[in-house]
Amino acid sequence: MKRCDWARTPLSITYHDEEWGVPLHDDAGLFEFLILEGAQAGLSWETILRKRDNYRKAFDRFNPTKIAKYDENKVQTLMLNEGIIRNRLKINAAIENAKTILQIQKEFDSFEKWLEYHHPKPKEEWVKLFKKTFKFTGAEIVNEFLMSTGYLSGAHDSDCKIYKAVLKNKPMWLKK
Repeated sequence: MKRCDWARTPLSITYHDEEWGVPLHDDAGLFEFLILEGAQAGLSWETILRKRDNYRKAFDRFNPTKIAKYDENKVQTLMLNEGIIRNRLKINAAIENAKTILQIQKEFDSFEKWLEYHHPKPKEEWVKLFKKTFKFTGAEIVNEFLMSTGYLSGAHDSDCKIYKAVLKNKPMWLKK
């Protein structure tokens, strides 16, 4: 059995084997992946994985209640933080998306339930929904977010040694 080709470094192998494509059931984890996928746009995933702990500290462990309250002073602090991607558009999107997550939680009780409510959809429909709902969510960001969290298939090749383990976790893409 082999591993997916992109998992080559110790950091990416650990991520591949332990997280990639495994269903997430907590809003903080889902929100983390949404922010990190946005941060990754135009960069390598390896770069984001190396900065992940810095993101957790800088963004209050991805607590949407705290992030939604970020003001211009906090944005300036984040823009000076060398441990994260210092892109104002991506930082502002994270703040606006935190506000959206709070609204979703009010209406659906959780981000996960919102995702389940809209499942199943083809990728194109997911992209339309995310673009309408969130900031800074293009086709690649949405695709990677949904594959990484188990909502779209394709995270692992069928001959990947992790594929069967992911199937045991019953990803949403198995449920039609």
